[in-house]
Amino acid sequence: MKVASVLSCSRDRRHRSFYPLPLVRREFLRLLGAGTVGATVRPAVVSGPTGKPLAGIFPIAQTPFTGSGKLDVDTLAREVEFVNRAGAHGFVWPQMASEYTTLSESERIAGAEAILQTGKRLRAAIVIGVQADDAKTAAAYARHAERIGADAIIAIPPAKRDDDAALVDYYQAIGAASRLPLFVQAVGDMSVDLLLRLTKVVPAFRYVKDEAGSPLARIGPLRARSGDALKVFTGGHGITLLDELKRGASGSMPAAAFVDIYASVWRLWQAGKRREAMDLFGKALLLITEVQAYGIESLKYILQLRGIFPNHAVRSGKGSAPLDESGKQTLRDILEFVKPYLKA
Repeated sequence: MKVASVLSCSRDRRHRSFYPLPLVRREFLRLLGAGTVGATVRPAVVSGPTGKPLAGIFPIAQTPFTGSGKLDVDTLAREVEFVNRAGAHGFVWPQMASEYTTLSESERIAGAEAILQTGKRLRAAIVIGVQADDAKTAAAYARHAERIGADAIIAIPPAKRDDDAALVDYYQAIGAASRLPLFVQAVGDMSVDLLLRLTKVVPAFRYVKDEAGSPLARIGPLRARSGDALKVFTGGHGITLLDELKRGASGSMPAAAFVDIYASVWRLWQAGKRREAMDLFGKALLLITEVQAYGIESLKYILQLRGIFPNHAVRSGKGSAPLDESGKQTLRDILEFVKPYLKA
């Protein structure tokens, strides 16, 4: 489906495909009497519209390409199954680690539909990236994500933005287009004050993937100043995951290649088994250090080694070091070392 056709979808058609959040009877009757059923309201966002919790390990999926460089939707669907089998709580696509800037509009639509066709029947919540260079296109992606049954949406700011007021307009347009829970991916100079301002004017915004500055310095203020209404997820390969969990992070969005280790660390931590979580996270750090050097290509190479991807082709995302044979051998050695802790 083309984005242009998504833009032309009527409001009534969108709402017929929406899985409504539960409303108490009095509130429903009030909205009905006011003629506002279907309007954007401030939900108590603790789960997606299908009831899947929005907390835990939500990997940013890598995008598979065929040998000829085309989007490989079959492998993308297989990646959803892998992430679910690995014990992750969610699946996020397409974001920066998905090379989303290299994807065409038609590829993004086709990829999202393939993901939801597989993901609807699985435990992991599906979060679809809707960012675009302009608010109109981002809103179209948001409407499409809602219609195909996503559990939530996420949006990075436009690469070119004038000021905070323009960002507020951008996220308001996305929030008005869909009633799905919205993750804002904070990057660059997006301040705590700006994020708190967005919570007041974009009712669906209750989750942030915070990569603007140090998450360790911002988790506390974001939680405290929002009255804990804003749930904070982190990124950066989760390199300080244990410290983030101590500060009350609601989740993390690492890459998909060894997500089973992150998911096991999360469960150990939540079960109060802190020493076991620390020990296991030490295994993850071996891989984190390597993929930080080699970039997205190394993540895809691990997925290839694990039998999920047929190759490790990239359109972008080269690391600071080339993934040469020595790098590949190191990844193979580490993967063999951590194999007992892999679940999928």
